[in-house]
Amino acid sequence: MEGTGDMREIGRETHHGGVVQSGRETDEHKEKTVDSEKDGQFRVQPKWRKFLAHVGPGALVAIGFLDPSNMETDMQAGADFKYELLWVILVGMIFALLIQTLAANLGVKTGRHLAELCREEYPRYVNIFLWIVAELAVISDDIPEVLGTAFAFNILLKIPVWAGVILTVFSTLLLLGVQRFGARKLEFIIAAFMFTMAACFFGELSYLRPSAGEVVKGMFVPSLQGKGAAANAIALFGAIITPYNLFLHSALVLSRKTPRSYKSIRAACRYFLIECSLAFIVAFLINVSVVVVAGSICNANNLSSADANTCSDLTLQSTPLLLRNVLGRSSSVVYAVALLASGQSTTISCTFAGQVIMQGFLDMKMKNWVRNLITRVIAIAPSLIVSIVSGPSGAGKLIILSSMILSFELPFALIPLLKFCNSSKKVGPLKESIYTVVIAWILSFALIVVNTYFLVWTYVDWLVHNSLPKYANALVSVLVFALMAAYLVAVVYLTFRKDTVATYVPVPERAQAQAEAGRAPPAAADEDQPAPYRKDLADAST
Repeated sequence: MEGTGDMREIGRETHHGGVVQSGRETDEHKEKTVDSEKDGQFRVQPKWRKFLAHVGPGALVAIGFLDPSNMETDMQAGADFKYELLWVILVGMIFALLIQTLAANLGVKTGRHLAELCREEYPRYVNIFLWIVAELAVISDDIPEVLGTAFAFNILLKIPVWAGVILTVFSTLLLLGVQRFGARKLEFIIAAFMFTMAACFFGELSYLRPSAGEVVKGMFVPSLQGKGAAANAIALFGAIITPYNLFLHSALVLSRKTPRSYKSIRAACRYFLIECSLAFIVAFLINVSVVVVAGSICNANNLSSADANTCSDLTLQSTPLLLRNVLGRSSSVVYAVALLASGQSTTISCTFAGQVIMQGFLDMKMKNWVRNLITRVIAIAPSLIVSIVSGPSGAGKLIILSSMILSFELPFALIPLLKFCNSSKKVGPLKESIYTVVIAWILSFALIVVNTYFLVWTYVDWLVHNSLPKYANALVSVLVFALMAAYLVAVVYLTFRKDTVATYVPVPERAQAQAEAGRAPPAAADEDQPAPYRKDLADAST
């Protein structure tokens, strides 16, 4: 039956006292016996070793807040308002930590990631829609990352941007080859890229020596003074949460073995919260350093008129020229290294997320390198075409467009996550506290409103300043308002639709189902049950 199949999936790695009872081949029997012994060893490990076993997913998620589009937004905010908007980054990171923690908890508690839960819950046509939107989110977020990496290659190797785009494809696929050795190795590479970025920007800060008092004031005293401050704050806040990260985080936690007692599940959630918080602190400090570097340079008293013009429209490609003029040639090289680390690491993260989304929504079984190649080709096409046809200026505009698309797509990942986290049909008695849920819904609603305002404001600004004839503007307006109406209908549907598919299986029922299948004798309700362990996401060495 379908329910029994679900229960078997959740309790796939069955064990009891270190002995696996199975009618399968001897090799599989030995493998499961070893896994059972490791589960037993896990339960007697000291807490610090258990914590280290959970370290890794946070880095792969936190790097998403350091992508080239975030860097560009940070630099422009610093150039225009110095340190005034640092508090927006702080608030945004706290909110991001809350949402990403919910995503991680959902994976730990259900043994499924968000895309799989969506596939099981929604009708097929809704799933196809959500899959398309999620894939568009990956592509939209991948465009700035590919172009940022291409700009870095352009600065370091003096090659055209389009050649840098092609080089990015091969470098990403090469690094993703590490995945065959396990997710932990990939997480280590991402962490190395993150600390490379930190070293580069902290090095720039040590040279500039900004006022610590002004930085602290900007971080903890909210202020929106000056023309355009609200728009910059919206752009900063809206760039913090990326839709693909919600799918990715809920999947990454499944690469760890979490025994199935309520106590072990809650402990695993706590470990993931701690490691994610540490990764987010590093990401927050790097974002702050980017804002402070741009703010210190562009608000200096001795800034030349040419550099002041550059600061008024700071982009990924114009920033190294500014740094070279103000701080010397070596600073532009340091910036390029940081940009390369940002683009390359987030491109890897995006590709991994694309794998998770395709597997979850479509349940497609294919080799990782095939899925990587498909994801890369889909994501690389817009960047390559625009960089060849329009050059660097067109590539910069494409980054802005991709940020707008991401703002549009966010509710279609965020709303299912919030509903599943508090659904007894999905997590049973392991629902989040009512306070956490209420705060998450309020902040999420605020973020959706902010992003919608940003989209409408951007469209109105374009409508006022474009040179199209009136009839063309009218047709575009009709199309835009029709899309906005469909958008609101879809958001309302996801928000108020009741969950109908129960995927949570109580521990005693799960153990009984496994026993009936001849996989293990039924265990007591309070014993640790086998982990919802995913070999497709796990470290090959575990």
